[in-house]
Amino acid sequence: MFEAAAGLREEYAALESQLADPATHADLAVARRAGRRYAELTPIVSALAEHEQVTADLAAARELAAEDAAFADEAASLATALDGVTERLAALLAPRDPHDSADALLEIKSGEGGEESALFAGDLFRMYARYAEQQGWKVEVLDAVETDLGGYKSLTLVVKATGSGAGPRPYGVLKFEGGVHRVQRVPVTETQGRVHTSAAGVLVMPDLEDDTEVAIDPDDLRIDVYRSSGKGGQGVNTTDSAVRITHLPTGVVVTCQNERSQLQNKASALRILRARLVAHAEEQAAAEASASRRSQVRTVDRSERIRTYNFGENRIADHRVGYKAYNLDQVLAGDLQAVIDALQAADLAERLGAVEG
Repeated sequence: MFEAAAGLREEYAALESQLADPATHADLAVARRAGRRYAELTPIVSALAEHEQVTADLAAARELAAEDAAFADEAASLATALDGVTERLAALLAPRDPHDSADALLEIKSGEGGEESALFAGDLFRMYARYAEQQGWKVEVLDAVETDLGGYKSLTLVVKATGSGAGPRPYGVLKFEGGVHRVQRVPVTETQGRVHTSAAGVLVMPDLEDDTEVAIDPDDLRIDVYRSSGKGGQGVNTTDSAVRITHLPTGVVVTCQNERSQLQNKASALRILRARLVAHAEEQAAAEASASRRSQVRTVDRSERIRTYNFGENRIADHRVGYKAYNLDQVLAGDLQAVIDALQAADLAERLGAVEG
């Protein structure tokens, strides 16, 4: 796994030079991509340097211990430290999703359960928004279709990291949230006090730059405009500002009506379309290669759930990794980290196992 170290160091040095060149910053998209990749490589290059230093120190300590037993304890301590550095470096070098350093685009849709499902979709939105706030990320709603009781039939948001530091990026953290989320509780519309089960679906995609990954041919698009719909009152547009874009080769359809401007809705729709096309292409590639990796559930059905939220027991359970905790109220308030840590640990073990295999 460490064979790629030299190439990564060369890339890191090249990026350092590129970012030091004022000409790079004349193109914001290029500068942003270079900055993100540089931030991604920084912990790897630092760990490589630490690994080499500790390895050299250990060799010296063992050589001295052969002549003076007083150095034996130091050698043992350095050997333990080297194990830790090696484990950390292996995790950093394990094959990873190339989109992990991207921002995240989330689509939340109500499913079975009618109004209760729409209210739960709203709970999920607030949970992710609060978690993002704790991480210092920004949340921007691109499109939303609300219900009379304050729920959401559908909602699309982008979670953006601020700055280009070496910290975790939204897509790499939130990508495991994709799937069907099931809720068990007494709905506000229930008069008999009975517990109902409903579901909402979450789709997580990388939010990509305009000029990367996906080239969209305007001839492949059918763009329709229409009047926005809503709950009534001032929130409903009186002009044809809503936009529906159909990508003819794939049949992918995106609608946006959140903004009053047709141009803004079109820009948001193209942004969502780009992300969906990347997800579509990766899904096809995985199917053709018979990949064994988990895929996000794209249908909203109670039988294909990844997680259950049981309000009566204050319990959250993720069925993919066997995670269970009785702090649902805290999780819905944004305390998602323990769940995410469990999912990331399982993913890392799978990636390391693939390398060792």
